[in-house]
Amino acid sequence: MNQLDQLKAHTIVVADTGNFKQMAQFAPRDATTNPSLILKAVQQPDYAPLLTDTVAAHRGAALDEIVDQVLVRFGLEILKVVPGRVSTEVDARLSFDTAATVARARRLMALYEAAGIGRDRVLIKIASTWEGIQAAAELEREGIHCNLTLLFSFAQAVACGDAKVQLISPFVGRIYDWYKKQAGAQWDEAAMAGANDPGVKSVASIYNFYKKHGIATEVMGASFRNVGQIVALAGCDLLTISPDLLAALQATDAPLAPALSAQAAQAMNIPALSLDEKAFRWAMNEDAMATEKLAEGIRLFAVDAGKLDKLIAESK
Repeated sequence: MNQLDQLKAHTIVVADTGNFKQMAQFAPRDATTNPSLILKAVQQPDYAPLLTDTVAAHRGAALDEIVDQVLVRFGLEILKVVPGRVSTEVDARLSFDTAATVARARRLMALYEAAGIGRDRVLIKIASTWEGIQAAAELEREGIHCNLTLLFSFAQAVACGDAKVQLISPFVGRIYDWYKKQAGAQWDEAAMAGANDPGVKSVASIYNFYKKHGIATEVMGASFRNVGQIVALAGCDLLTISPDLLAALQATDAPLAPALSAQAAQAMNIPALSLDEKAFRWAMNEDAMATEKLAEGIRLFAVDAGKLDKLIAESK
């Protein structure tokens, strides 16, 4: 049995791509997208008509409305391929505006519902800022489920658990990138692999905290750099994986055993924790990696959202 099939026995596998034509070969349950992945997809000949057709159908509408139509159109195509859920992202430029994030999320969900898709099949992706987490808390109370992304710290995870969000996406690879860059020539790849990888350790600590304290929020490890990181998180609720790493897992039959377990977490001595806004902001301030990577992630997604705007505006 290949590693991908072995992984599926312990963890829900999610495809991290906007390329829905490539997705089917890996039979993921769910799929995630983000502005960068959608931008990449619409520039490919296979997907360009999807953009032009959507723009043509909504000519005269405001740019932000057409963007949402394009995102949902991709989501609808993805939902024809996966049996589970698709994650669709709110514009990263709204990451510090709770009310605007809530409004945009409601609009995205309304578009899905108008196309006959139920709320159980959509997750609204929102950056894990304090404002984003509060928006998610409000949306969850309305039955709109959220995927809190750009999550790099334990504090962000605690606040998401407090907010009762459906799912979080801690970014394994970007945490790894930061520590590797900081260490420079001192970095020892072998010593910092597997369970010692700083990104893996971050996700494992969040998973164990949630399971110890009965927090229902799902943990979905994201942003992987290598197969070793994935193998070290087998047993996590979900893992969202790029097509190249899905292919690498499919290509090997090496044994894969679960590394995380809810049962093991329940036996651990992990204190309960809850954070108000002041405590959250202080914890983030104390965590240089999380502060830098969250800001960088929002900036990068905002740049790609701007490029998508430009492509759509030029197609109008």
